Parts: sequence; C-alpha cells; structure tokens
Amino acid sequence: MSVSLYIARRYLISKKSNNAINIISWISIIAIAVTTGALIVILSAMNGLTGVVANLYNAFEPDIKITSATGKYFSADEHFIQKVKNVAGVNIVSQTLSDKALIKNIDKQTLVSVKGIDENFNKITQIDSAIIEGTFGLNDKQSPKILLGRGIANQIQVSMHVFSNEVSLYSPVRGKTSSLNPDDNLNQIYCTPSGIFSLNDDLDFQFAFVNLETAKKLFDIPDQISALEIACEKGKTEQAQKALQEILGEDFIVKNRYQLNDTLFKSLETEKLATFIILAFILVIATFNIIGALTMLIIEKRKDIKTLYSMGANLRLIRSIFMREGLLITGIGAVIGLLLGLFVCWLQLQFHLVKFGDDFVVPYYPIVLQAKDFIKIFALIMLIGFLAALYPVRVFTKTDLVH
Repeated sequence: MSVSLYIARRYLISKKSNNAINIISWISIIAIAVTTGALIVILSAMNGLTGVVANLYNAFEPDIKITSATGKYFSADEHFIQKVKNVAGVNIVSQTLSDKALIKNIDKQTLVSVKGIDENFNKITQIDSAIIEGTFGLNDKQSPKILLGRGIANQIQVSMHVFSNEVSLYSPVRGKTSSLNPDDNLNQIYCTPSGIFSLNDDLDFQFAFVNLETAKKLFDIPDQISALEIACEKGKTEQAQKALQEILGEDFIVKNRYQLNDTLFKSLETEKLATFIILAFILVIATFNIIGALTMLIIEKRKDIKTLYSMGANLRLIRSIFMREGLLITGIGAVIGLLLGLFVCWLQLQFHLVKFGDDFVVPYYPIVLQAKDFIKIFALIMLIGFLAALYPVRVFTKTDLVH
C-alpha cells in the first residue's frame, strides 16, 4: 500500500477533532450510494421494459426482412430464394404477401392488413405462442383459414368459444374493370377463423393472417410476394444482413428486427439516455459534499501537512493524499450503491414487489441487469468524484500553506 493511500485511509476512518467533517463525509457516501442504487434500479427496469417490447415484436418480426426498394411487390423464383438461402448465417426463408383488405362478419366490418404466410413463417417467428383462442391452423390446405388479432376479432364480433361464421375478405380486382356492379370489382374469399392472437394493441387491431395461396388469390397476385422473411443462425444476423445487401444490391431493402421498428427502439433508448443524464446531474449535486468534506479536512490537517512537508514530502504527495481521500469517499459510496441497486433488483426478480396486474402484458415490473450499466455508472461516479476533489485539493494545498 502506498504512503498516500495509507494516510488517506487513516484520515477517512479516524475520528476528527471537528465531528462535522465525519458527518459530511458519511453524508457524501450515503448520497452517492443512494443515487447510484437508484441509477442501477431505474436503468435495469428500463432494460426490462425494452426486453418486453422486443419479445413482443420477436413473435411477429423475423431476424431479417427483404423488401423491394421500388415497389410493393417483387418476383422471387426458386433461383432467387436459393441465392438467399446460400448466404452464410441464413437458416430459414419464408415468403409473405401483405396488403390491405376489408374483412366482414355478417353486419360488422373493418379494414385490416392481411398477411399471407407460408409454412416456414411459424418457424422463424413465434406467432403461435401469442394465440389466446383456438389454434394456428393456417397450414390446413382443405379450406381457407384466418388467424385474427384480438382487436379485429372484437370489432367484427368473432369468438372461438362460440360458433363462428365464415368471414369475408374483400380486395380490389387488379387492372381495369368495366362492370357497373361494384361487387364485380372486388375479389372475395371466405375464410374460417382458426384462432385469435394477442401481442399488443398496435398489432392486434391491424393484422390478420392467412396462408400464402389464399393471399395470392385475394390480392390477385399469383407470381409475386411482398417480402422474404429470414431466420438466422444465432449471432450471425448482422453478418448475414450485410452479405444479403451486397448480393441483392440497391433494388432491395434488407432490414433487421430492430430496424423494422427503429422508431420504437430509438425512443426507448432515448428515454433511457435522458433518464441516465437526469440522474447523473443528481449525482453531481450529491458529490458537492465531497468538496466541503475535503476542504474542511485539509484545513483541519494543516499541522499534519506541515509536518509531512518538513519530513520531505513534496506538494505532489500531499495532494495525492487528499485526492485519494476524495476517491475513497466516492468509491465506497459507489460500491455500496451498486450493491444496494443489485439487492433491490434481486428483490424485484425474486418476490415481484412492484406489480402491474393481470391485465398487462407482464404481471410485474421486468428487471434486466446488464454488466455494461454497472461499468458505465461506476466509471461516471469515479470521474465526477475525481473532478469534485480536484478543486479543493489544488486550491487549499498550495505551497504557501505548507510554509
């Protein structure tokens, strides 16, 4: 142990002649600890919320989605699909076709986004895990089936607990039509509801799923699709995305799951950053106590400073003692705060102290601990502590003080 650290540790734990110095020092430690603990808890809670949102969209969005850069649809023959499959990291490829359609059940109707999916879609997403009534059922080739969002099902009054009529899907006929009868200008397909899914209000009130062949008949697009949706090998999504974009060129847009919902996830990250900055300012205010504690300590230890100086200690060593004193106060407060925040998060994970209720997506407040948050917070606290200690140490240990 260095001389400066040893003396600084003694100054911290020894009783001072002025008890106010001890009180201010411990107030500094407690203030830093409480603020640090709050930072850990809040950032971990926001990580949990981000994770919940990501999991909701994981059930619907693929790892990578390929769409046309110039239009709504594009052709994807076997050669094209095989070229995509041959890219390193690509695991499963699914063809989908999406567009708007009118859905009607007796006298109830609403406009929805109908998404036609093939048999691979359920392998790259977890849409079947979101089904709350009925079954997935879209792979049934005997009769057209439809999987409805909960919001849509409520709007057109469809329930799987009672007998359900076939629902009608309407879409405009492609190209020019000459019939005066409006019904002749619409494609109509009858589908039997197979199940109802629930993810969130945004998706539940917007989407209905049918199989790909049904969608092609409904939208009158027999040889085109709107997207290729891809599941990647674990940890290879970024690599596969770059390779696909290079191979397909500027005619196609290749996005990963987070880019498909970039506004949502950027908003969550911005909110987390704003919260971190606000609490960091509170932390700065908490460390102001260090300035007062070190100033009073330096004034009290003038005799010790003169004695050390007479014994051959230079100004650098004397300043090092009090800098280390400030860093010890900051470090102890930071470590206590990190442990306090970890303990509170553990309590929430184990006992679910803060609950949302059964009507929410998750029944209790989610917590996700990330090592980078601990490192980032500890580094910030030590930096603030260093800057807070710098002023009193440099000002009150000038050479005129030791002569």
